[in-house]
Amino acid sequence: MTIWWYLTRSTGIVATVLAVGSIVWGTRFSARATGTRLGPNWWLDLHNWLGGLALAFTVAHVVFSVVDSDSGLRVIDALIPGQAKDATTAVSVGVVALYALVLVVVTSWPRKRFGRRVWRAIHLLSLPAIVLVGVHTFQMGSDAPSTTLRVVTVGLVAVMLYPLGLRLFGLRRS
Repeated sequence: MTIWWYLTRSTGIVATVLAVGSIVWGTRFSARATGTRLGPNWWLDLHNWLGGLALAFTVAHVVFSVVDSDSGLRVIDALIPGQAKDATTAVSVGVVALYALVLVVVTSWPRKRFGRRVWRAIHLLSLPAIVLVGVHTFQMGSDAPSTTLRVVTVGLVAVMLYPLGLRLFGLRRS
């Protein structure tokens, strides 16, 4: 195992944790469940910052994967779904998740240029994207059989589903 292997795995894991954090804070912010101690702008900035960091770590994950000669991944494999010779489904799912994350993060800054419905539909892509990240992790990741990774994944899912459930429940109530 080379340094690239460690960098690839660590940036992927950190990107996932940051993406889940962004989803959690975005859900809390949109439900107006952030309390009164800090202003809404602070929560929105935190949500955007976590999303931007998740994208940066995801790009680093892709770059390290390509640089790692043991992975056998080419630039075209990392950018076009279905191009990889080995583990095509896993790589393709990761590429689609990357594009969904890019779309969600990049459209966050010029939000007012989109209609509310269009922006919201694009932004909700973060939920299927994080599911695709999980599929990518368990199909491609060499750490997939690890009990630690499974426990962390279950914890991340729980952390994400709780505020999402509260948000959906809050929508049904109103």
